[in-house]
Amino acid sequence: MKRVALFLLLTGLLGTGHGWKNDYDKHLNFYCPSGQSISSIRSEHSNYYEDRRWDFECKPTKALGCYLSPSVNNFDKPFVFECQQHYTIAGMSSYHDNYYEDRKWQFYCCKSKCVSGNCQWTTYVNNFDEYFYWTVPPHSVLVGAHSVHQNFQEDRQWKYKYCVQQSC
Repeated sequence: MKRVALFLLLTGLLGTGHGWKNDYDKHLNFYCPSGQSISSIRSEHSNYYEDRRWDFECKPTKALGCYLSPSVNNFDKPFVFECQQHYTIAGMSSYHDNYYEDRKWQFYCCKSKCVSGNCQWTTYVNNFDEYFYWTVPPHSVLVGAHSVHQNFQEDRQWKYKYCVQQSC
């Protein structure tokens, strides 16, 4: 029974409720502590609200000197975003519109001397309407996001770009 509970907790099917950084239909404003960047992303979709809740974890990356991007998308439209070279994603901000049942996104990027040029994109980390948990691979940092919206499910699929983290 303990293994089942642990599995449900790790997969997000049994939540504690206190880790979400936003609620459905509410603004999301998440920023890692100074000197850190995002190391994992967790999200669940609600068909009732047609929105997602988000949770993030951070890790030390010596990331300083930050900027917030302008909005990277229009409602219902795809986007591809990458931080400037040698910057990592250290936060995300978005707001939900009930008419479009979608979010506009901004990314908080911080300069890190530890980002190499060895980068790659993931495949989609989720299906529409699906819970997901994605972790930045070991010795890597998150530098970009790609997302497409589908009106039928009123949800987004996500890909992430990460680069190898050099020792510094």
